[in-house]
Amino acid sequence: MARGKWLLFIPPAVFGLLAGLFFAGMYRDDPEGLPSTLVGRAAPPMALTQLGDGVLPDDAALRAPGVKLVNFWASWCAPCRAEHPMLTELAGEGVPIIGVNYKDQPDNALKFLAELGDPYAAIGADAQGRVALSWGVYGVPETYVIDGAGKVLLRIAGPVSRAVLEDTLRPAITAVQPGAQ
Repeated sequence: MARGKWLLFIPPAVFGLLAGLFFAGMYRDDPEGLPSTLVGRAAPPMALTQLGDGVLPDDAALRAPGVKLVNFWASWCAPCRAEHPMLTELAGEGVPIIGVNYKDQPDNALKFLAELGDPYAAIGADAQGRVALSWGVYGVPETYVIDGAGKVLLRIAGPVSRAVLEDTLRPAITAVQPGAQ
């Protein structure tokens, strides 16, 4: 019996290893991890519904001069809450952000923005997820960098962390719009 006791440690050890790998995978800062077929192409149309009193984005907003971001988010999304300070920082620097509230309850979305602040220059709701589907969204949050002609330049799958902001997002913004922060 004493010889077989070590076998009792195998299941917890395997579980610990798998949990460690899962945890490490959740915090990878790899915005290119999930490729997008939209990069280099025109941004898809945005048929959104009104969310609160915000400006409803349209296709003209996507093609307006200058760099802009499109951010898919939801109030029920914990990573969306984590990335919110980075979006607020960019909005404070003058980067226009179009918010797409994904499969959310309007009251919950508005409470989220009332609590954390509203960084969006324009915002709309995608209650059924049809707009997100046309953009190829895997899950929220996802952020796209759009140039002044409405072309998708970059897709960030997952939250915009400080590292993603500094190492990926800011360089992409600056490449499109020199002098932008």
